[in-house]
Amino acid sequence: MHQTQTQTQHRGVGRRSMVALWGFGLIEAAVAQSGSPWLQPVAAGKAGERSVAEWLERMHEASRRRNYVGTLVVSSNTGAMSSARIWHACDGRQQLERVESLTGTPRSTFRRNDEVVTFLPEARVARTERRESLGLFPDLLKSSESSIPEFYAARRIGSDRVAGFAADVVHLMPKDQLRYGYRIWSEKKSGLVVKLQTLDLDQVVLEQAAFSELQLDAPVRADKLSQMMTATGGWRVEKADAAKCSAAAEGWQLRAPVPGFKAVNCYKRPGAAATEGNIQWIFSDGLAAVSLFVETYDAKRHQQEGLFASGATQTLTQRVQDWWLTAVGEAPPQTLRVFAQNLERIK
Repeated sequence: MHQTQTQTQHRGVGRRSMVALWGFGLIEAAVAQSGSPWLQPVAAGKAGERSVAEWLERMHEASRRRNYVGTLVVSSNTGAMSSARIWHACDGRQQLERVESLTGTPRSTFRRNDEVVTFLPEARVARTERRESLGLFPDLLKSSESSIPEFYAARRIGSDRVAGFAADVVHLMPKDQLRYGYRIWSEKKSGLVVKLQTLDLDQVVLEQAAFSELQLDAPVRADKLSQMMTATGGWRVEKADAAKCSAAAEGWQLRAPVPGFKAVNCYKRPGAAATEGNIQWIFSDGLAAVSLFVETYDAKRHQQEGLFASGATQTLTQRVQDWWLTAVGEAPPQTLRVFAQNLERIK
């Protein structure tokens, strides 16, 4: 499986496309259940005293409740840069968005809750799929079993302005060497995330996403976005859904857990459903995600073992007996190595 393909699938199902992460909230599901005991309201004027959970809750609520239009620019330490125009609307319990790519291959992506339609105008293809609302911080913490405070701490480190808005700057700091840190700019009045940096263990910025222009409470109509999303007449519609499965039933397990990371989901990718053992197994610590792609080893295709970096995304490839493992995640290289060392075939 090619690196670019696995990275795309990891971002689509496992974590996020950085260009689209604000569309459904940076903290979309890490705080999806506001009744969790670790999520408590924060009194006004106590910004400097908020815990990591309270900061995340505030950001999440802002992303759920606000309509906005903006241009998001994403850059990495490799010099790569991309941008997109985002329209986001809230309609009761529904979240809708439109993301228009401004760089690279033309594409328009629409999302209504877990329904996603991507229009590729050059090929006249509309690709439909369902994605769980993972955003940057995955859909792990719908219960009270949060491990975020155990592995991360939060500290307000100052104020700044982004796209004309005053923002609190918050540093989410990892407590071990198995995860990256984050520096987040949160708009002071609403809590909406307007800029984010992913930091390595030496505090070097690996990747940054920020609004260059933003209109809060914009007149974005949810019904209009829904109409545009369903206008597939004249396009070739392709369905790209992955099928859920069980890693154990497919013959895989971890000998030992990776601290803080819990299994979120497991999928058979399209085209691999007939081959036992071919899976995408997704893990998360609540902020970062790691995908383990396993497929039957093919000497003609699987020739290069090693570790590869693209901004905050690390990719590890290696042979595991008669199988080929591609581990992809926004985590330090040693984290992927721990996953690879513990992956084993059980049947």
